[in-house]
Amino acid sequence: MGGESTTRTAPRSGGASSGPAGSRTGQRLSGLAVALGLVLFLGGFVWGAVIYRPYTVPTSSMAPTIGAGDRVLAQRVDGGEIRRGDVVVFTDKTWVSNAPVVKRVVAIGGDTVACCTDGKLTVNGKQIDEPYLAKDGLEDLQNFPTVTVPKGRLFLLGDERSGSLDSTAHLTDAARGTVARGAVSARVDAVVWPMDGMLERPTSFEQLGALSSPGPLRTMVVLIVVGGVLVLGGGAYGPIANRRSKRARPGPEAASVR
Repeated sequence: MGGESTTRTAPRSGGASSGPAGSRTGQRLSGLAVALGLVLFLGGFVWGAVIYRPYTVPTSSMAPTIGAGDRVLAQRVDGGEIRRGDVVVFTDKTWVSNAPVVKRVVAIGGDTVACCTDGKLTVNGKQIDEPYLAKDGLEDLQNFPTVTVPKGRLFLLGDERSGSLDSTAHLTDAARGTVARGAVSARVDAVVWPMDGMLERPTSFEQLGALSSPGPLRTMVVLIVVGGVLVLGGGAYGPIANRRSKRARPGPEAASVR
């Protein structure tokens, strides 16, 4: 009939490969990103749980490196892996009963340690610069007699020298303040609360031998961050593609009369 009107609606762009959540290729890639992200994210946490243990340091004996109440992550290690300059976690009943202790290793078996020469700690006759001490820390250094560390044992000091109950407080013990390597359960890698970051390895001990290598904490953090980004990015693809599709979708064509 004359004057009949019809309304035509334009087809959606993209044909069979498009939908409310974007193209099929985009959907597959977003799903792959989410799956990979979950693997990296969860893998980083699981790896960290296997390698590291958290500790809260209750005193200021390691200040300013570690303050009272700070939370640290310590890598599980064997005592044989410990090197000079490491901050370690150990248990020794002659020091503290049934509680871990955190101190810095300044000498290992066979070393001769003394304080002080020109205001500095000496190990095997070499003066040790200790940048981890407080600026006024040199004034707090306490003289102690020369100690030769027995094989298989460690001599440990707190970074807050005036108030730390460390090896110098146990010089009259049978082991002359030293601790067995086997008593060490972990090496502190980082202060995580507050977020002070990774502990620096004191290079002044390199003149006496190799330093320990940092643990894999940085790699774990990268895995967790990258995994989180992939999960969020892949999960956001669908809503973003759907919104763009709605914006690009044309309205009904104007009616034609015939």
